[in-house]
Amino acid sequence: MSVGELLRVHGKPPREVYFDLENSGYVPREVVEEMIPYFNSVGYGHPSITHKPGWEAYEVVHETKELLSRVLNAGGLGEFAIVHSGTEANNLAVLGHALANRERRGKILVSAVEHLSVIHPAELAERLFGFRVLRVPVDGEGFVDPEVLRELVDRDTSLVSIQMVNHEIGTIQMISELSRIVKEVNPSTVFHTDAADAFGRVPIDLRELEHVDMLTISSHKIHGPRGVGVLFVREGLRLEPVLRGQLSSERLWPGVENVPLIAGFRKAVELAFDGFEWHVSKTRELRDALVRGILERVADVLINGPSDFSKRAPDNANLSFLYVEGEALTVELSLHGVYVSSGSACTSRILEPSHVLLAIGRRHEEAHGSILLKTSRYHTVEDVEYAVEVFPKAVARLRSISAARA
Repeated sequence: MSVGELLRVHGKPPREVYFDLENSGYVPREVVEEMIPYFNSVGYGHPSITHKPGWEAYEVVHETKELLSRVLNAGGLGEFAIVHSGTEANNLAVLGHALANRERRGKILVSAVEHLSVIHPAELAERLFGFRVLRVPVDGEGFVDPEVLRELVDRDTSLVSIQMVNHEIGTIQMISELSRIVKEVNPSTVFHTDAADAFGRVPIDLRELEHVDMLTISSHKIHGPRGVGVLFVREGLRLEPVLRGQLSSERLWPGVENVPLIAGFRKAVELAFDGFEWHVSKTRELRDALVRGILERVADVLINGPSDFSKRAPDNANLSFLYVEGEALTVELSLHGVYVSSGSACTSRILEPSHVLLAIGRRHEEAHGSILLKTSRYHTVEDVEYAVEVFPKAVARLRSISAARA
């Protein structure tokens, strides 16, 4: 069956509610309108070229970095390297560090629940340059134990990368404490945090996070366009470009900057941080109502990640429905217009259990029944109420034909 035929069979549900914001999402009208002029009316030149369209393009890049510096309180602390995704930013952090320190080598520590765009580059650095990669274990809610980290860091540790907020289960790590411990044991160890799922959800102050050397953020995680990522690099840090090519306005990432998308990202940042606390509060209230409503109506459901919701991102809900395959539930919900994801974005199409859920101790069958949902300020109470009505019906139908339950 072709994709077109599949869509025709699927049909148009009576209502559509999109909770798959971890993987991608809709872009608000204001962001789309901000991008359009930069395709053909203004700033369509190369930001490195000294003519009017080039200067207009460079102004977008420069103003975006100035905005990030303000919202992250990073003025004078380092540089922002604009790349094309959070994945590229994480690769630049890990492999850029490995390239700059390939003679020294040493250990790279990553948490067991890191995004694969951190884990895979670390493993590549191990194969190519001889670094040794160790995965830092986590507890049943995804937290890194500070004392375990202290024991693993030594004088040979070159890089530590631990997420600020986990992309699947929403765990908010104690990055200030963890980075401080790393620097106490070995001041020369570089500390990177993937903050893609923290940016726009929890406060980030790079002056307070004085021991964080690199930090990753991503446009599409805050309703910006796909195709923009950013790596903050603290002043004085040794980092080599991963890609080689013609020089551009980006020292660490060659190529022509995608100015229209950067303009859209800039607008998305403005929208996210204009009324930040209100946005977070609304997102949390909707998430709590969604989880509460599902748990009240569906039996045999496990919460993956922190049970204390104050310790997880305000948008995150990750639930395992026993006796149901997550992929089947994703399809069943889609037929009713409720769009979620099963497992992680990186593994869902190959039907392997999420490494994050396995790392927190879930059995394979529990991980396979997991569903990830994320709320946002663009959702409504009616969206949540509709989803709460749909979930029990979808789960009940699948359980009625499940061999696992029998």
